[in-house]
Amino acid sequence: MKIIRFLSQSGEKLYGVFNPDMPDEAKVIDGDIFGDIEISERVERIEKLLPPISPPNIIALGLNYGRHADETGVGYPEMPVMFLKATSSVIGHDAPILLPAAGSDEVDYEAELAVIIGKEAKHVLPGAAEKYVLGYTCANDISARDWQLHKQKNQWARGKSFDTFCPIGPYLVTKEEVANANRLRVRSVLNGEVMQDSNTSDMLFDIAAIISNLSCSMTLLPGTVILTGTPEGVGFTRIPPVFLKDGDIITVSIENIGELTNPVKRE
Repeated sequence: MKIIRFLSQSGEKLYGVFNPDMPDEAKVIDGDIFGDIEISERVERIEKLLPPISPPNIIALGLNYGRHADETGVGYPEMPVMFLKATSSVIGHDAPILLPAAGSDEVDYEAELAVIIGKEAKHVLPGAAEKYVLGYTCANDISARDWQLHKQKNQWARGKSFDTFCPIGPYLVTKEEVANANRLRVRSVLNGEVMQDSNTSDMLFDIAAIISNLSCSMTLLPGTVILTGTPEGVGFTRIPPVFLKDGDIITVSIENIGELTNPVKRE
């Protein structure tokens, strides 16, 4: 099932079931998407797609793809390298990524598979991790490299938490529709040119290992978004570097999950 969160024509924020045969409307979901999902017969027109989840936390991983670690010249981590992104950075499909007025000429893209936690998880064993997953979505871990690597002395959170720096969507695909999330093609496409083209099979830590490791140090609440890392091909490692600029269009495409597209504008 593909779950969307949307603004109706009457201004209600609703959850619904996305049907590609009727892309402008959705059957409304009643109740709690983290409990027993009830699909009503009520159909509403979609005025605007919203981020598919409003997360209590955004947990992200660095250096989780082997070839990305290789291109940065940093050795492979011994355990998942975690950082946090501000929840205020979340935007949805088609919403603009804003190049911050505070200044950065080095705003980069990072295509990522995002895991959505479905129920509270603490001290989870790898073999039990899947039952805590609600589903998956596309994400773009937008990063101001100068803030990340220089202005904040390698403290990553600020450079990755500017407003609009966490596009997710366009919908949440429940885990039953994804046979193997550890073997999905992941791409980013900038103005029609493929920049990243890899597979989640290159992840150093698979999804079960990530959930287990993170849950040892913090409780993963329902709705938590986990960004599982990005593959090789990011802008700052290229010669010459490629950074986002006003007027760009960036798309994250993940096999069996969907396509997340955002324009780029100056704040």
